[in-house]
Amino acid sequence: MDYLCTKKFSAYILKTPDLKNQLQNLVPNPETSTYLLAVSGGADSMVLAHIFNDLGLQFQVAHINYKLRGEDSDLDQKVVQDFCKKKNIKFNVYEVSEKDNKPVNSIQLWARELRYDFFKEIREKENLDFLVTAHHLNDQLETFIINLSKAAGINGLAGIPANDNNILRPLLPFSKEEIYAFAKEHHIEYREDLSNQKNDYLRNKIRHEIVPKLRETNSHFLENFKKSSVYLSQTKDFVQQQIQEIENRISIFNKHYKVLSKEQLARESTFVKFEILKKYGFNQEGEIAKIFTAENGSIFFSKDYQLLVNYGELVLQKLDEKFHLNSTEEEIVLLEKFDFSENQKAINLENVMESIEEIDIEFNWHFDAEKIRFPLQLRRQKTGDEFYPSGFSGKKKVSKFFRDEKISNLARQKIWILTDSENTVLGVIPYRQDRRYAGSEKSGYILRIFNTK
Repeated sequence: MDYLCTKKFSAYILKTPDLKNQLQNLVPNPETSTYLLAVSGGADSMVLAHIFNDLGLQFQVAHINYKLRGEDSDLDQKVVQDFCKKKNIKFNVYEVSEKDNKPVNSIQLWARELRYDFFKEIREKENLDFLVTAHHLNDQLETFIINLSKAAGINGLAGIPANDNNILRPLLPFSKEEIYAFAKEHHIEYREDLSNQKNDYLRNKIRHEIVPKLRETNSHFLENFKKSSVYLSQTKDFVQQQIQEIENRISIFNKHYKVLSKEQLARESTFVKFEILKKYGFNQEGEIAKIFTAENGSIFFSKDYQLLVNYGELVLQKLDEKFHLNSTEEEIVLLEKFDFSENQKAINLENVMESIEEIDIEFNWHFDAEKIRFPLQLRRQKTGDEFYPSGFSGKKKVSKFFRDEKISNLARQKIWILTDSENTVLGVIPYRQDRRYAGSEKSGYILRIFNTK
């Protein structure tokens, strides 16, 4: 497509004051704020840098050289670096090397994580207020179609936010054609990434095959989509406001916990339940249904939160940073103490279980709570661990148990060990609990720890 052929879209051309007006919509005082511009060397980001410079704003530039296209990658860097040198703009660059462990697959995800980590590092180091990216209206349309195919709901259909967590996207109202026309009018040097012409990725396929067909159906398609996108964003904001009002109405706050009325939330629609609980990491419909049918004392875990079902309440507590479930070295405090005013407590470890077939299995353990020294913790295996596995006679080292059960090395790294306050192994999850602490009919207080699919 010839993006400079303005007859294919509105005769409107992007002007510098237009971007200034858009910035004023996003930031109260754009002239006094500081920015980090993500500049790849393409037309979009080079136009963005040119306009920011013309507006006299305080900004630096960040560039990632992924070393994926040989000399072309180096030439992209040179274009950005030369611009910054000429305009006396601070240039921050990250050149990818072997230490970055470039994956064979999922290149896009890897690249995204790498660049946003770099941008965050520079922003914090230089004490800059905002990160600014060059996403534009065509990107918004492509994202809409991708999210539509994923049944992403209104949040997905509303698309890329113009201001989100101090990331600004002031070019979102402007089309790719307008940006190219601006670059031509102002003689802005930029580089084309030829890999974007391939249909290897879903976004490129949508860009080259689907969007042109849609635009053939209506000469004002992109302009109409822009209006629809604004309406969807406003609708999303309104819905989120209503959701927050419902959450506030059914919430009780104290110093350490957030408590939701289980009974009041249960009366809300499935949509409202999902929208409220997903903010705390509980975003699976099946899991949310289990929360409302779970017995009192049941505990659920997300990446960042613990949820306790406590009679008519859902008690949410944020996990400490060191208790995140994606570390190979963390320890998780599972239960600080047992409430002996109740006869039984249940903890569901469904969200802790790793998605590996040989350990993603059901188990249902009952412990005599009076025999346990709290708090209970989850950790990975350590040298010297041993226990008295149920169904066996005598004592066994955990390492030998793994060998005898023919558990793979991969699974061993992801298996949780249940321990008490004295680091005694109470069970190897999900295989065997320690029989010495098992509950029985004579037990007055039962702690149930389980996983159900």
